[in-house]
Amino acid sequence: MPHLSTISALSNRIGGGSGLLTAWVCMSDPIIAGQLALEDFDAVTIDMQHGANDITSVRLGISHVTLAGKPTIVRIPVNDFASASRVLDLGAAGVIAPMINSKADAEAFVSFMKFPPVGQRSWGPTVAVALTGQSLDDYLVKGNAMAVAIAMIETREALAALDDILALDGIDAVFVGPSDLSIALSNGANVNPGRADVIDALDHVMKRAHAHKKAACCFAPSPTLAKDLAKKGYDLMAIGTDFSQLRSGARAQIDIARGRA
Repeated sequence: MPHLSTISALSNRIGGGSGLLTAWVCMSDPIIAGQLALEDFDAVTIDMQHGANDITSVRLGISHVTLAGKPTIVRIPVNDFASASRVLDLGAAGVIAPMINSKADAEAFVSFMKFPPVGQRSWGPTVAVALTGQSLDDYLVKGNAMAVAIAMIETREALAALDDILALDGIDAVFVGPSDLSIALSNGANVNPGRADVIDALDHVMKRAHAHKKAACCFAPSPTLAKDLAKKGYDLMAIGTDFSQLRSGARAQIDIARGRA
């Protein structure tokens, strides 16, 4: 069955303080992505940067997530912009590119995310076309709008170039990595995503994103932070990772079984 509504669900819903939640999958077994898609997440993000995923596990993961009726986001490795086109061809609804520190970085990212005239994405969306049920011509017309390009903001350089990045045609959203940003803002002294200067930076990024009519996204190490960000108007938050959820779930059950809870 075609899944046009599933593939386009991200682009249709993100923005305007939508407060969407995404699972974050580091493990490469596609069943994990599929199982998390069955929970009350709005999307599932598969991580190729720090996770164990490669193009094969991404392909299988997208299939599982799509069958569960959710859109898939993929975080690609640093500067591996060619992977953006590949995962879009496989049916990803959005791509997160890490370490976008300048307008030039953002332009390079967009060139692989969008078809001409916005970018230079090469043609080959065989799986994506099958998943959407569209004709090739329809996909060419609608593909740019469906492919959500998300630039990560996680350094001092990125903050300085934020407005230039947001003003670029083809960038649909920015995604703050608060842990990396905390390291950058402290000049490597510590990692503390809850530090006051990091929270101030999160507020600044959201305000600038919305001023440019772009979506603001963030990795939230805790559900409490995700709740706070949603109240402030953030559009999409990741709540921890599959690793952290597996460990916290195991610990909670062990504590009950051993009478510690």
